[in-house]
Amino acid sequence: MATACRAMPVSTEEVAPSLQQGLAERVAAYHRDIRAEFPRLDRIAVAIYDSRTDLLRSFVDSSEGGNPFEHTMARLADLPELARVARSGGIRVIDDMVTHQASSASLSRRLVKAGYLSSFAMPIHHKGAFQGFVFFNSFLRDYFTPSVIRGLRPVADLVALTTVMELEAVRMLQAAVHTVRQMSRARDEETHAHLERMARYARIIALRLAPRRGRSDEWVEFLYQFAPLHDIGKIGVPDHILFKPGRLTPEEFEVMKQHVAKGCEIVEVMAGNFGIDRASHVDILHNVVGHHHECVDGSGYPLGLSGDAVSLEGRIVAVADVFDALTSNRPYKKAWTNDEALAFLTEQAGRKFDPEAVDILCSSQSAVRDIQRTFTD
Repeated sequence: MATACRAMPVSTEEVAPSLQQGLAERVAAYHRDIRAEFPRLDRIAVAIYDSRTDLLRSFVDSSEGGNPFEHTMARLADLPELARVARSGGIRVIDDMVTHQASSASLSRRLVKAGYLSSFAMPIHHKGAFQGFVFFNSFLRDYFTPSVIRGLRPVADLVALTTVMELEAVRMLQAAVHTVRQMSRARDEETHAHLERMARYARIIALRLAPRRGRSDEWVEFLYQFAPLHDIGKIGVPDHILFKPGRLTPEEFEVMKQHVAKGCEIVEVMAGNFGIDRASHVDILHNVVGHHHECVDGSGYPLGLSGDAVSLEGRIVAVADVFDALTSNRPYKKAWTNDEALAFLTEQAGRKFDPEAVDILCSSQSAVRDIQRTFTD
């Protein structure tokens, strides 16, 4: 029997609370510490920016109440005030959220509805590029005086640095995998555009499933970041099998299936080498790599898991990956239409694929078409 990551991939249906740790837990700790000096600082939050799509996405939040922006995305171009701050590198202070005529009234109304009356925002820059924002909010008007801002700047810098370090570790993993794939000539059908598209399909599904399953924005982001690494084990598959243009023989398919176990071994080595083997979000990577060929009816591989024993990450990535593979041209087939691919996924929902994940993708075709137009082979 092939081995898998650590003992084997972890079902986050059982360990969901641990996935809320990581960066979110550290920001919450910073918030608790600073409240001794600034007791009316009621919220610290981080949003991160994707320059390829101009999307600003909610990431972590430390609030007195619920997160008013959980699972939220907005185009930076639609937020001109924040866009100016992102370009200038300055800060933005709003003394009264009620009377302030914000560029995005709907976002401001959500803050006011949650009770926040003042705001301080600082952009995050790294290596000359805009990465996102650190936000501070208070239930008091006029809270962010010059003296309060001076006192909070070191905290803002610390949160920004922690965020950058967390994301850089993920990007280093991605870059290492990309380099090894190039050196090993593992350039099968998984083109760069395929990986970009399937990761975004996975994020669409994850954003809708997250509130139903009690998952955080941090979980959504790391699933999106790790989804392109699902097939890293193909590095270890012999070329005559990996690049075979026709159907594999049963014996060759058994060799191909070993890419899951090989991928899990690579995850273990890389996580150890990068010093993140005990980081909570590495469980997400384990599950992406180890479960993306498992099926909800138990017919998948390598472990033959079924139902919720297949991690939520694995179920999401399986739908995203198969949909993009079906709708892409390959040397051995023409691309299916979106409707044809969705019909297949729907037919197999409850057998091969998670029904909720399939339903979400079926109802998100406007976003799917936007992704397909942006990331072409």
